[in-house]
Amino acid sequence: MGEMRDILLEQVERLLADQSGPETLRAVEAGVWPAALWAEVEALGLPLAMAPEEAGGVALGWDDAVAVWVALGRAGAPVPLAESMAAAAFAAAPGFLALAQPDGTALWGRAAAQVLAGDGRLHRAAFTPGKAQPSNEPWDRAALPGGEATLLAGALVNAAKMAGGLEAVLALSVDYANVRKQFGKPIGQFQAVSQQLSQAAGEVAAAGVAVANAGRAVARRGLAGAAFEIAAAKVITGEAVALVAAVAHQVHAAIGFTQDYHLHFTTRRLWAWRDAFGNERHWAQRIGHAALARGGAQAWPDLAAREDA
Repeated sequence: MGEMRDILLEQVERLLADQSGPETLRAVEAGVWPAALWAEVEALGLPLAMAPEEAGGVALGWDDAVAVWVALGRAGAPVPLAESMAAAAFAAAPGFLALAQPDGTALWGRAAAQVLAGDGRLHRAAFTPGKAQPSNEPWDRAALPGGEATLLAGALVNAAKMAGGLEAVLALSVDYANVRKQFGKPIGQFQAVSQQLSQAAGEVAAAGVAVANAGRAVARRGLAGAAFEIAAAKVITGEAVALVAAVAHQVHAAIGFTQDYHLHFTTRRLWAWRDAFGNERHWAQRIGHAALARGGAQAWPDLAAREDA
């Protein structure tokens, strides 16, 4: 499936190259549905990529889908393609398919044709008007319960988007540090700045590895069988966001918050994705409770066996 993944990645990256700038993201923040961009996404068949061939998809695996979601994260995810792809893996249907969180909220709920709830089935539901969250994402509350299947899928989707967003934030910061001069030389040549960027680079690399590992685990064992890897990815990416976003804004200073600069659109999305479908505390507690239930003597054998399971 690597060839199909590469084709989809090229389509997504080309589509978003000219349509994920500050103007588009400002409209998204205001709750405007990107109708023209979504029409192009649907014309390419991207929302159904993970659906079986008989349902109009290409049966894209979770590991390959993760690579596409990382690319969406790098672009600020101006459309909820990742969520719709994940929902279509459970139940394919035309239009935008939203994922319900355990508390019943759904990203872009008012624009959804249907919502995937915790029972793994698609539902039509009435939405009550929702308020935009401080993190800027337009959430609506749906009269639907969330569940384990959508919780795990949503956690993986948001971890992958965070991994991509972290890559974009780091690249912006490194580029800026190389061109912004202070005292006659680029600020990236100052030890304090270079050390911060090096630490941020390590966090970004760890996030990418954790997300890719979670995608492979789901492809091998399914969502339930990969719950540990998904939890670990959500924890690692969430913790990386805390450090990398802070470093990025320190390096950029005031320009990072200006309306015409890309940085704050990505960092604010990172903070929203960090909380979506369980933050790092939620998933760390799940890992801890599972380890305690198995007993200390079983901790290392359980970890060592994950790759071969």
